[in-house]
Amino acid sequence: MIVLASQSASRRALLRAAGVPFEAMSPGVDEEAAKEALRADGLDARALADALAELKALRVSRRVPGGLILGCDQTLSLEDGTMIDKAVDRDDAERILRLLSGRVHHLHSAAVIALNGEPIWRHIERVRMTVRPLSDAFITDYLDKEWEECRWCVGNYRIEGPGVQLFAKVEGSQFAIQGLPLLPLLDFLRIRGVLPS
Repeated sequence: MIVLASQSASRRALLRAAGVPFEAMSPGVDEEAAKEALRADGLDARALADALAELKALRVSRRVPGGLILGCDQTLSLEDGTMIDKAVDRDDAERILRLLSGRVHHLHSAAVIALNGEPIWRHIERVRMTVRPLSDAFITDYLDKEWEECRWCVGNYRIEGPGVQLFAKVEGSQFAIQGLPLLPLLDFLRIRGVLPS
């Protein structure tokens, strides 16, 4: 059995569309407290995404013996390493979009599979994303239309929706941007015999 340790609508949609049988379960992790503790240990954005994905997978794995538990996380960082968190409110989302405007950032999409309380597979993809210069009027209009959908997304964009209009260039997997390094995951599931090869 595959259990997605997440309630993310985007991740559920990706797995469903790919024909992966799964159940979803909340990992019950205080992400903000975990992030603070991991950052205090000096983790960069890539390592932070990996550590949070593993934490979620292990938390659910202890409750589901014998299950393949998939934990996922994403982080954003500017080219200088500065990390960008999810917006706390609409004003913060405007600040983040102004910060990203006209700049390159990196999205790190991590997935970890745990079995019986031990991580057995992991993959991290990095996507290089160039945001076009955004006017204040565009940002306001975009958030007026998209806030309820993008408020849960790091960077305040859903690439599968109007968020695509923020970008001049994307170098990497759209699946990773949506929250899951899907092709490597499917390969692992075929090797394990969960999916037909």
